[in-house]
Amino acid sequence: MKSYIQAVQANQNLTFQEMEGAAGLLFNDKTDEKEIAVFLKSLAQKGETAEEVAALASVISANAIRPEFPEVSYIDNCGTGGDGSNSFNISTASAFVMAASGVRVAKHGNRKISSAAGSHDVLEELGIRNDLTANETTAMMEQCGIAFLFAPNVHPKMKRIGAIRKQIGSPTIFNLVGPLTNPIPLHAQYTGINRKDFVMEYASVLTMLGRKRAVVVAGAGGPDEATLAGRNTLVLADRGDLIPFTLTAGDVGLQPAGLEAIRGGDAACNAAIIRSVMKGQRGPQFDTVALNAGIGLFTEGIVRTVQEGVRLAEDSILTGRAKHKLEETAAFCQQCTDRVVVL
Repeated sequence: MKSYIQAVQANQNLTFQEMEGAAGLLFNDKTDEKEIAVFLKSLAQKGETAEEVAALASVISANAIRPEFPEVSYIDNCGTGGDGSNSFNISTASAFVMAASGVRVAKHGNRKISSAAGSHDVLEELGIRNDLTANETTAMMEQCGIAFLFAPNVHPKMKRIGAIRKQIGSPTIFNLVGPLTNPIPLHAQYTGINRKDFVMEYASVLTMLGRKRAVVVAGAGGPDEATLAGRNTLVLADRGDLIPFTLTAGDVGLQPAGLEAIRGGDAACNAAIIRSVMKGQRGPQFDTVALNAGIGLFTEGIVRTVQEGVRLAEDSILTGRAKHKLEETAAFCQQCTDRVVVL
């Protein structure tokens, strides 16, 4: 690890292969924790490159526990988080809308880290468990067309790194790799970051990791979601081509709204917001979910434009399909609970 630390402290960018070697040492229990902390802090001070992020993500994914999903097309819409916006769980709500619109969603996520409620905190409030076995997770996908992959379950080797990150107390490269480490081979990915300056690089990372199509967004006002609050910055990665574009609410027929309109609270509060959206209650919360689900549908390629995606997302909510998808997934988890009780 010392040679990698020296290179990074000399302001040298690591190659993909070098970062793979460093990542192997990060997950080696024999590597000194202080050296790991110095490496991560030095890397953050230098500034992470696309190659470094992609290499670390590939090593984490290779060491993950992978449910055996059928070999078909999957999309994830997990963002990096850490944007400090205190919004409700937009990507979680959007995942149900996307699944109800006909795409298979393999959503990666975790409990709260810097927010009041992480995706799996609010999922519990919605009746969806995070302690399913790999076989049950596969069955959820086959039955519901959506499955939730709880990061601690699929990345057991991350536990030690998590403790080191807490000791560091400032952002590291691991704040960028979360959405990139889904153990399921993804055809497409829609993700958000709160670093407008890194959107193009992040899109190139997704290409390196084998995504056929991907969209990265830095939301107007700072969130890692597309918002109604101004001009969102995006990049489409389409089979190796990187295409930057911007998008406002008005571009897709939605009304502008400030970030205060999508603020959430704890898991119970956010679950209540998601339920109200699924019931078709119109307003900025509904529109923000429709916007992000629409971008996700465009990313997967089942619609030609984001505007078509937004209209399809709205229809999935207003016809009750999204609400049914949420209820179907919760009912599946209840069946798993019932089996445990019987045993």
